[in-house]
Amino acid sequence: MADSQFSARSRARAGAPTSGVIHVRTRLTTNFTVLANVLAQRPGSAVTIGVAAYISSLPDGAPVSITALCEHFSEGEILISRALRELEASGHLERRRERGPDGRVRTRTYFHDVPPGDDDPDPTPPPGRRPRPAPVRVPAPRTASDPASLPSAPAPAAAPPDPLPAVVRSPQAPPAPLGEADPDAVRVLASLRNADPRLILSESEAARLAPDVARWLAAGVSPARITETLTAGLPERLLARPARILAFRLGEPPLPAPVQAPPPAKPAVLPLQTCDGCERAIRAARPGQLCRDCRMEREENRAAC
Repeated sequence: MADSQFSARSRARAGAPTSGVIHVRTRLTTNFTVLANVLAQRPGSAVTIGVAAYISSLPDGAPVSITALCEHFSEGEILISRALRELEASGHLERRRERGPDGRVRTRTYFHDVPPGDDDPDPTPPPGRRPRPAPVRVPAPRTASDPASLPSAPAPAAAPPDPLPAVVRSPQAPPAPLGEADPDAVRVLASLRNADPRLILSESEAARLAPDVARWLAAGVSPARITETLTAGLPERLLARPARILAFRLGEPPLPAPVQAPPPAKPAVLPLQTCDGCERAIRAARPGQLCRDCRMEREENRAAC
């Protein structure tokens, strides 16, 4: 009995869970990526979390278009585009239109580990980790017209400005129900699929685009002209939802209706008259005229005389 039992299992670690996952941690010093729990544990699609983790691991300047992501993942364009829309809706992915030094406007893509406005995504940090310091808020400047509010000590130096400009997000009201939209605008949007079968819109997308179409109709643009503008020059492969392309085109100022030249005036039709020589019906301005045959016969008689 004093011999050691080599076949016996080792005693379980104290405090180890009886069920669920048990992590085997490895301290990484190179080639790793830090993910916030608010991103890694977000409910929803696993494809969205995988795309977010992959984008977080990429260096600055790497392409993150739908085509580039489809070359890396085995999922198709629909799942990848849906994942990007979910990340954009949650605030992790952000697209800005910025003007460069050369004056050209480009669309820049920014990826946030923590969505803007979420100061503390993990309010209860694990033991041994320092809590995130509270953000420093600079008070508003005080005016000289209020002597009581003048500071008695020099104000601390302001923090250096962030090299990236802050995003100004304009609050967008939810679209009105489709039943309250302009029926003419809804008919124009519903007829787009006749011109291009790919332009199939959902009820919410049609409700969001209907006010812009109604604005074009109020500006005097015909429904045929709107359909031509929205469907002309579309790429063979749509890498985004058709509603986003239509919203971009409808965001431009309405095109003025083409000025149509007046139709040419029709020549006046002469009334019917009776020829004085052969009494055939001819068209002449006044009665007493001769037809062509009678005129030629009269000229030949004159020449013979």
